[in-house]
Formats: sequence, structure tokens, C-alpha cells
Amino acid sequence: MFKKSAILLVLVTIIYACSSSEEIESGVSDNFDRGAMLTHLVDNIIVPSFQDFSSKMTDLKSAGETFTSSPNQINLDALRASWYIAYKEYQHVEMFNIGKAEELQYKFYMNIYPLSVTDVETNISNGSYDLDNVNYQDAQGFPVLDYLLYGVAATDEDILKKYTTDTNATGYKKYITDVLNQMEGLTTEVLNDWTTSYRTEFVNSTDNTATSALNKFLNDYIEFYEKNLRANKFGIPAGVFSSTTLPEKVEAFYRKDISKDLALEALDAFENLFLGNYKGSSIANKSSFQQYLQALDRQDLVSSITNQLAVSKTQIEKLNANFFEQVNTDNTQMTMAYDELQKLVVFLKLDMASALNISIIFVDSDGD
Repeated sequence: MFKKSAILLVLVTIIYACSSSEEIESGVSDNFDRGAMLTHLVDNIIVPSFQDFSSKMTDLKSAGETFTSSPNQINLDALRASWYIAYKEYQHVEMFNIGKAEELQYKFYMNIYPLSVTDVETNISNGSYDLDNVNYQDAQGFPVLDYLLYGVAATDEDILKKYTTDTNATGYKKYITDVLNQMEGLTTEVLNDWTTSYRTEFVNSTDNTATSALNKFLNDYIEFYEKNLRANKFGIPAGVFSSTTLPEKVEAFYRKDISKDLALEALDAFENLFLGNYKGSSIANKSSFQQYLQALDRQDLVSSITNQLAVSKTQIEKLNANFFEQVNTDNTQMTMAYDELQKLVVFLKLDMASALNISIIFVDSDGD
């Protein structure tokens, strides 16, 4: 039944893309004020989200400096706490893969998992590496800190030895410093672009064409949901796209007990943007995807999307906080969460995109 639904989704997507391409390129539009919506997205959601995350990155870098200067249990615990707070905050900006973030491949430097431990250890051992190199995207960001703070040894005592008495303790400390500098630098660059030149470009790009801001943004928004949230956090570890389960591919593999927290944070961020809210706080005089659909007399679709989001969240909340353990002990619950998330893909890629007369242009290659 699942395979038949997936095939139908692919066929309908192809038919829709072909039938609507001429309309998109010819600039067909509606009476909804896209400029007001784009302005609201930037000023009340995107920029505040990056500002909050940038602040958490500053705290994380400071905690990293304290730990590398004096590696002890107190400072290790403080660095871990800052990492967790920043990791949750990051879930609110990962979906904004447009502008400078797209240019820099920001999300690929911040949160590619599973981590390549081999590359990390080789880099530390050699003492020479280029974190700007795309080949090392899976050897940095939040996942490498997950490894260096939790997985580099079996106990806290032995972890601390890596940064104190290990023959390459200097290399381990330097890697933490370099990774944090990279993360903060990229974040600052993306935020600065949003608050200067790109904001004007974004809010003024109101045409209904394949390259306009809202069309590209909606594609990024849906791609985040489908790939980064549905597939990466649930489908891949649960073995939906493979012949066996892959629990080692969960997010935060070494900390393990926060994978559900991160997933729920990402789902909340996705829902808040749809509603035009900022972290659950309703904003007056907002203009959102929800209002756009309502203006097109599609309250039925709004209800379908919000209801399915609620069902998905309920199913996820039933899971173990540790997705690695969940996959290994009762993977059926994981696949059930994936299935609920998958149902929303149809509403987003087909119904919502069609209602807004926007073509889905990103490539879905996960085999669903």
C-alpha cells in the first residue's frame, strides 16, 4: 500500500510540474500580498531565529574556549550544556537554505550526520586540515562536537584524558576550537547577509516565477521537511529506504538521548513558520502560508496540514527519547512516526504547491 501511494505521489508530482511550468514562467499571480508575507518572514521569523542562534553560538564558543583552556569535569559539563542548547536552537534556522546560506552550503557544514569519525581522527592526528573543504563537511559542526564531547572515549574520565594526558591532547583541543570558529563564522556571515543586502532582494522578489524568492523559499521549506526532518531524523535510521535498520545514523548518535528533542524542535519550527508565528508566539498582523491558503479559499487544506502536524507530533512524543534505542527495541513505532510525517508530504508538495501555483523543483532521490 505504501509503495503504491509513493508511486502515485511521484506520478502526480511529474504531471503537476509539467502542466504548470508554462504558468509559472509566464508570471501568473493572485491578489495575495506576497511582499507583506516575505517581509513578515524576514523581520519576524528568519532574522530573529538567526539572531537567537548566533547568540547561542557565541555562548557555545565561549564555553569551548573555557574547556580547552582548562579541561575538567565542570567545564566539560558546561560545554555539553551549551552544545545542547545551541543544537536545539539550530533546528529553527536549518530550513532557511536560501541566499548566503545556500551559497555557503551552510547546513552541510553545520549538521551532516552520520559523522565520519575516520576523517575527524585523521585530521586531529595530522594536525593539518581545511574545514572549508566540502570533503570534510561530515567531520565538523554539531555532529563532531557530539563525538568529541561524548563519544571519543567510554567514560568522562577517559574523555577528559583525551584533552589532558593524551599524546595528542593539543590536537583534540585545537579541533574543538577550529570547529567552533568555523560554525560561528559561517553563522555570522549568513546573519549579516540577511540584515543587509539580501533582505531587500528577498522582500522585493514577489513575482511568481521559478526563481522568485517565495517560490525558492517554499521549495527549501518543503525540502527541509521532507529530507532533513522526515527522512534524516526518522526514515533513514528506521530503514525505510534500505534493507535493514540503520540506528547508527540517528541524529546526536553519541549523546543519544536527545534525538527526540531535536526532532520535535524541528517540527515545531516548521509548524510555526507555516502559521507565521515565532517559536509558538502568535504575531499580530502577520502574513503567512496559512493566511495565503485561506485567502485562496483553502481552509480545508490549512486544516489538513495543521491536523496532520498534530497527529505527527503525538506519534513522535510516544517514542523513546533515544532514537537509537527506539530503532533497536521497537522500530515499528519509528516507522509509524515516519508514516505520519509522510502523509503531510502529499499536502505540501502537491496540494499546497498547486494551490499557490508553485512548482516543486528540488530533486527527491530517497526512493520514497
